[in-house]
Amino acid sequence: MATPPAAVRDLGHELKELGWVSDLLVAGSLATGDYVPRISDLDLVALVDGPVDTGRQAALSVIHRRLDSGSGAGFSLGCVYVDTATVSEIEEQHPTWTHGQLVHRILSRVTRAELARHGYEVFGRSPREVFPAVSAEDIRAAARAELTGYWAWAARRPWIWVDPTIAELGLTSMARGRHALDKGELLTKTQAIEQAHAPTWLIDQLSARRRGEAVSSPRIRTAVVAWLDARRTVARAKRAL
Repeated sequence: MATPPAAVRDLGHELKELGWVSDLLVAGSLATGDYVPRISDLDLVALVDGPVDTGRQAALSVIHRRLDSGSGAGFSLGCVYVDTATVSEIEEQHPTWTHGQLVHRILSRVTRAELARHGYEVFGRSPREVFPAVSAEDIRAAARAELTGYWAWAARRPWIWVDPTIAELGLTSMARGRHALDKGELLTKTQAIEQAHAPTWLIDQLSARRRGEAVSSPRIRTAVVAWLDARRTVARAKRAL
């Protein structure tokens, strides 16, 4: 279990003080042991007693803005706020702080699997007391849902892949999706880079950025590689349904 960065501990203290957040759980790379400071996002899930109404959302936004300009500056601290009464509802959308703003998103099946397999608590219950154990088939289903959902949408829009962030995320997400479909197991981002369907020069550049090196990739060539990989992988996931 990795020691949480100061921003995570500070968020835990602030949320505890509110009185209506019962649990703060760690998912993502920090849970799986693949966390790289200032490179990886910090992915957290908070369980809340009751709905996160507009008043509560305003209070959470104040806390996150303060942390984003303080101990969380440069750490991409994000958190999904889930009403405990709706935690089992897969398609329910929850207030989510991410990259400086509050949006509404589902708590993805992949995140649920990460919590069940690797997650741990900052305070409150263990994730395994909240989220049921996941089987290999559950992980395959989670991968299919992501590949045939958002990534199918993205694969129909080749122009968005010119964004380096989308291209890099796509290459690693496709590798993780294929591994999940084949093995029924979760793959870390570092491992996914090694298994990306990309030329050696691009894999080397992805690995360098993962280590924190200031390396850029040719935008158009990378976009084409990533988009074609997504089209192939999404098509495979659709056939598996």
